[in-house]
Amino acid sequence: MASVNKVILIGNCGRDPEIRYLPSGQAVANVSVATSTRRKDKNTGESIEDTQWHRVTFYDRLAEIAGEYVKKGRPIYVEGRLKYGKYTDQSGVEKNTVDIVATELQLLGGREGMGGPSDADEGGAPAPRRMPAAAPRAAAPAPRQAPAPRPASGFDDMDDDIPF
Repeated sequence: MASVNKVILIGNCGRDPEIRYLPSGQAVANVSVATSTRRKDKNTGESIEDTQWHRVTFYDRLAEIAGEYVKKGRPIYVEGRLKYGKYTDQSGVEKNTVDIVATELQLLGGREGMGGPSDADEGGAPAPRRMPAAAPRAAAPAPRQAPAPRPASGFDDMDDDIPF
């Protein structure tokens, strides 16, 4: 049976990325991402905000991209997988860890503080910049062609009111 280990986060960076290089030359970057939810307290009616912190690890080219563009306080979109681990602290107590190994990154929001004009569209909404684990493309993608006409199947005059 197949299984799925996938995480999607949209949150704010809690610190600038820490970049290091393994002896093999592989780049590794670590960041903390905060996600928040709001709810009302049943007894007092007050709005309560619950913030969760997530450790995110980027590897290879994605680590270099994160190190260059991800900054503290900036909103980001991250896709990846969960990785569980254990370590023993200085006092000999065994601790459990949960990391998110990122496979995709999107920078959200404008380009404030990046030395360029804002990339907001005409409606004022910022355009996300998607950065997959693969190397970025140098040229814009080719325009899509119109789909080829479908041959007549004999069912073209039927309604599409399928009840399921």
